[in-house]
Amino acid sequence: MVNKYFALFFMRTLLGLILLMQGWGKVWQWGVDNVYTQFFESSFQNTWLPQWLLWCTAWFTSYAELIAGALLVLGLFKRWALYTTGVVLLVVSYGHGLQSPVWDLQHVFFRAALLVALLLLPPQWDQWHLDRFIKIRIR
Repeated sequence: MVNKYFALFFMRTLLGLILLMQGWGKVWQWGVDNVYTQFFESSFQNTWLPQWLLWCTAWFTSYAELIAGALLVLGLFKRWALYTTGVVLLVVSYGHGLQSPVWDLQHVFFRAALLVALLLLPPQWDQWHLDRFIKIRIR
């Protein structure tokens, strides 16, 4: 019985840490403006995407990874964090595919596998999270 609780806790926390640390690096170490300049501005010059959309995407994905990652680690607003992660993975996949039809899927695939598993496993298996305390206090 404890194994399934630990397995779900492990998957949620691992996905959360991956996202949190990537978002942390983009927001606090590099700065989102530098992320935009280094990875978005020059990489998508020859695409149909306007600069304003690229800038918004750099900010959205960076902060979404940071916030959703922290929420998953803490176990707060888990569904919101998982859905946001799904949107980020779709945006990133489209962007990489737009750059090159053949690209390295290793980062997206692993995250997507954890995300899908977390969405499909019974929510009652996720026993170790802070959402439980919020629901108790609201009642």
